[in-house]
Parts: sequence; structure tokens; C-alpha cells
Amino acid sequence: MTAAVLRYSAFTTDPAGGNPAGVVLDARSLDDAAMQRIAADLGYSETAFLLPRADGDLDVRYFSPLAEVSFCGHATIAAMVARARAHGPGDVVLHTQAGRVRVTVGDDLAATLTSVTPRVDALSAEHLDALLATLGWRHDDLDATLPPGLAYAGAWHPVVAAASRARLAELHYDFDALAALMKVRGWTTVNLVWREDAQTLHARNPFPPGGVVEDPATGAAAAALGAYLAARDQLPASRAFVIHQGHDLGRPSVLKVEVPAEVRDGVRVSGTAVEISATD
Repeated sequence: MTAAVLRYSAFTTDPAGGNPAGVVLDARSLDDAAMQRIAADLGYSETAFLLPRADGDLDVRYFSPLAEVSFCGHATIAAMVARARAHGPGDVVLHTQAGRVRVTVGDDLAATLTSVTPRVDALSAEHLDALLATLGWRHDDLDATLPPGLAYAGAWHPVVAAASRARLAELHYDFDALAALMKVRGWTTVNLVWREDAQTLHARNPFPPGGVVEDPATGAAAAALGAYLAARDQLPASRAFVIHQGHDLGRPSVLKVEVPAEVRDGVRVSGTAVEISATD
């Protein structure tokens, strides 16, 4: 049996914006090789494969064009909006390789995911130097108020803050060198950010391990960034902020992040998604 493959773009209302993802609403007929082949043929940074369970929950698997990944935020938003259009809005529990992820889709078809329990760790000087070398960045390009770190909310991401929007805009990295470094360290994307103000950040996320130069929107990294900011006491009083991503790629995206007082309960990331055609 051939599974139907949908195409959605997440964290946007415009098919020309956001981060495209493949969605298979019922992948129970597919084996690993078929899932990988579909993801590679689509060429999107991730494709989400839903496997409905008897208890009403969903098992979910995510594949980039090159490999399976433990969790993907933008494909989750895309898949849950697609599912809500077919079955109606509501609450769903997803069982991912990273753990349980709760998702709520409202009547307006905006989706909110609540991440697994996040973690924040140090980024060693050695690994920072290696990362900056692949990016062609210097230490004085960095924002001293947001020291580099590692953050996890389903996948690990180095968080590196640029001192200026101009530095963030000039991203010409060594794809092969960064891919090799990230494979060794187990990093999914590199979360490069610039803080405009307490409530507004801009982000870029290289993703060479998945065979993708850059993600236009990265929900897992957004959740991890929320945990990183909380650990450094850098959240605004509302504990909510907005991430603008994809503008430098011509695919603008908006990700809304909320960090609860009990961070271990998971970071919430919200956004919309829109169906796109095969030619978009």
C-alpha cells in the first residue's frame, strides 16, 4: 500500500515562507527504508511519519534526507495542523524517540507543542573554537551577555549568540567540516541567534548532518533556546519571546516560545502551518 505524502510549511501562513515538511498521517504500512526514501525524495529538512496507536496516542518518527532524527519541532507543528484538518482540533500525545511530546491544536489551527524535559550544559572552549572555525566567526563576533552553551529539548543544539544582526546575516560556513564536527558531538543543528530585545530574537540554524544547509524554522532549537535563556536568567518577565527565522533565506518564519516556571515541565513552542503544493 502506498502512503499519501502531504506537504506543509510550518511557522508561517504563507506557502512561500516557513520551513517545509513532509507529513504522512498513517505510516503503518511503511518500513524504515520506505520512510527514508520518501524523506530523501522530498528533500525537505524533515518528514514526519505518524503511526496511530490503539489508545489514541501517536507514535512519530522523523527523517531528514540523510538519516532519522530523534525529534523535529517544525515537522511536528506541520503534522499536527495537517492531522487537525483531517480529524479536527484537540490535544494529542506524541511518542517520539526523545520521549512524550504533548501537542494542542486550537480551532484556529494554530499548534502548540510542549517539549520533553529540557537540559542545558556547558560548551567547552575546545568545542567552541572548533565550531567558530567552521563558521568563520571570531570570539569578538559574539554577544558577551549570552555566553555559548549547549541546550536540549529533544535534540542537542549549541547556542551561539552573535553580537550584531549583521554578523548573523553573513553566514558562509564550511559544510563538510561542520557536518563532521556535529556528527562527532551529536548536535542536530547549530542555533545561531541575535537578541534584538528581551522579547525578540533572530535565529539561523545550519543543519548539515541532515544534508540541509540551513533550516528556515527550527522548533526543537526554539524550545532548547527557551531552556538556555531560563538557565541564564535571561528571560523577560513574561517568560515568553518570539523568534524570527528564515528571513535571510527568503522564507520568513515566526516561532512563539513560552517557558513555564517549572522548566522541567517542558518548553512550549507555538506556530501555524499551511499546505503547500509540490512546486512551492
